[in-house]
Amino acid sequence: MRPPLNLLKIWLKKTKPIQMNFEQLVQAISETHHYLQQKAVSAVNQSLTMRNWLIGLYVVEYEQKGKDRAQYGGKLLASIAEILKQKGMKGLAERNLAHCRLFYQVYPQVGHSLHDEFLPKPILQLLTAKSENKEKSTPIEVTTELLINRLSFTHIVELIKEEEDIKRTFYEIQAIKGNWSVKELQRQMGSLLYERTGLSKNKDKLIELTNDKALQLTPQNIIRDPYIFEFLGLKEQEVLQESELEEKLLGHLQQFLLELGKGFCFEYRQKRILIDDDYYRIDLVFYHRILKCHILIDLKTGKFNHADAGQMTAYLNYYKEHEKMENDNPPIGIILCTNKGQSLVKYATTAENQLFVSKYKLALPSEKELAKFIEEGQKKFQ
Repeated sequence: MRPPLNLLKIWLKKTKPIQMNFEQLVQAISETHHYLQQKAVSAVNQSLTMRNWLIGLYVVEYEQKGKDRAQYGGKLLASIAEILKQKGMKGLAERNLAHCRLFYQVYPQVGHSLHDEFLPKPILQLLTAKSENKEKSTPIEVTTELLINRLSFTHIVELIKEEEDIKRTFYEIQAIKGNWSVKELQRQMGSLLYERTGLSKNKDKLIELTNDKALQLTPQNIIRDPYIFEFLGLKEQEVLQESELEEKLLGHLQQFLLELGKGFCFEYRQKRILIDDDYYRIDLVFYHRILKCHILIDLKTGKFNHADAGQMTAYLNYYKEHEKMENDNPPIGIILCTNKGQSLVKYATTAENQLFVSKYKLALPSEKELAKFIEEGQKKFQ
């Protein structure tokens, strides 16, 4: 996408009057908007990627030469993450710091692309020394500039998991050529595209068919990247918008449960959790002061299926391991599914204590009550 440069040059030089019709006016505004939006998103992503590479450099250098490194040992990343959290810096948890370190170790050549303005003088001298002492290696097929300009850091997190250089380079090239989204990269790595291509008689045709069905990378899904949110210090609600019906139903449900007066204490809306290297969002999270447990609510605007139950089980296990306090009962999950005016409510819990199961069924709204409420909400907002 390119802005209407010829029109712009004429306008700025004022060599002759511009005569646009309404359609050309709208087209000029639209093209300029999309072009500069893409430039802005790319600039943010490049800064994030370079920041993470530098963090990886700092950590590795400290682990190798730090004066007091012995007193931290294996707890170094956890110690850094805790202090940064106290300073209000988001997105630099222990797992993310580990990604930064691995990024530096897998892609040491990124340092050659950094401009002086990014670097303190001691780090610039360090990179210069490393460059002078570096032995010649096999040239990489993807330039650092192309890697940073065309792929988000979330792509890089997936790529650094691959230990074989040649296989990683293959996925770099295909992700860039096919303009793959992160989900598409994950899917193709999981489907062993590299191995399948090696075994295929018509390799070009296989890649062509793959890219025909690929999920494309867009500025919109880059800016929704959790790493970008945290890097810019944004709240997800400021950028991430769900469907209007779903948002209204969640707000309606939140208010309904609080008005019941049965012990619901609101905690989160669109609570984001990290399981392995994937982010998930729980629609509503309450703490129930009578049951002494968290209640997780997920709204599905569609028919219930086994994947919904599996996802809720993962949420419950996450909360049991990471959020449950010593005297809390196990968390409870409520799945609300809507399908063409019909609603279904499913309860889930990690508790094996049947007395607790009976107790929560008495304390919470019944399945029929919740289903009726959601159906009325659908009719109200549609």
